[in-house]
Amino acid sequence: MAKLSTGALHWIRLHSGFLDSPSGRAELPLTPRVKALLQLALLRRSWERVAPQDPGLAEVTGTLGRVWRDPGFPPLLAAEPRYAWQFRLAYGALAPAGITDGPHPAVLAEVAAGGLLTPRRQSPFGSLETRYYADLAGVRHSLRPYRELYEAGRLARHGDDRPLDELDVCDVTHTVFHLTDFGFRAPDPGDPRTAALTGAALEHARDRVCRLTEATVRRGEWDLTGKLVLAQHCLGLDPLRTPSGAAGLRMLAAVQSPGGAIPGRSADDRADAAATTVEFFRKAYQSTVVTALATLTVLHGRPDAADHAEERSPAVRGAR
Repeated sequence: MAKLSTGALHWIRLHSGFLDSPSGRAELPLTPRVKALLQLALLRRSWERVAPQDPGLAEVTGTLGRVWRDPGFPPLLAAEPRYAWQFRLAYGALAPAGITDGPHPAVLAEVAAGGLLTPRRQSPFGSLETRYYADLAGVRHSLRPYRELYEAGRLARHGDDRPLDELDVCDVTHTVFHLTDFGFRAPDPGDPRTAALTGAALEHARDRVCRLTEATVRRGEWDLTGKLVLAQHCLGLDPLRTPSGAAGLRMLAAVQSPGGAIPGRSADDRADAAATTVEFFRKAYQSTVVTALATLTVLHGRPDAADHAEERSPAVRGAR
């Protein structure tokens, strides 16, 4: 797994600057480029926590620092109305450490003033994601507690007698990610965030995640398999030792390109030999970021420090 992780991170290090280059701005569609930068910021956050001296991290942070300081970037977050509030909230929450002179605090203030951080007509999964990023950003909100949001969601309500294909992999994995802070908070009955994933609920979630991993490996779905491998780790499993996790990591290692990329979201969506550089980048980027995030987190484990990530203000702690 170390080779898989090193290769994926190396590819990200070499290519992430393209997202904020003149050619990247010209050749990549706007909304996918914005989403890719937010995904890079999410990877950077975990990367900094487990390998802060990595030179690749410094390069990625430099790219993101320029983006977060750019006053022309926030309007791009709202280019696609369906994702505008999600992108703006994530942008505010994922500012690289030390970036205090950019426009993201003003964007966060606009999000809060717009009523997005209050109970509204949104799915439990959507509310859970909103709460996660609001807490990460340190802004006040009146969203429901994590346990309530989890128990209202699809993963908690999926019974043993129901078909596995009723579950959406992204819904399941991101529910686990947001409750466990992408693996940096262990399921703990004393933790208001992760208490929902303890006891019988933890065994239920582990069963669903492992079974979903088996299914995605069987279908050759590389991107989803990477997410599920990380979800196994978040739930206290060792993906190197679970049959489905080990099979998933072997699959990803087998398809990794010599340059370190995972060349598509799935075997059916693989970049072909005639793909241009930009076409290959578009095919490979998301799965490579997911693989880098999963393997980086699994390799370094869960830090012992009980700082619980980004509890930046008493307001956040009080909201829990």
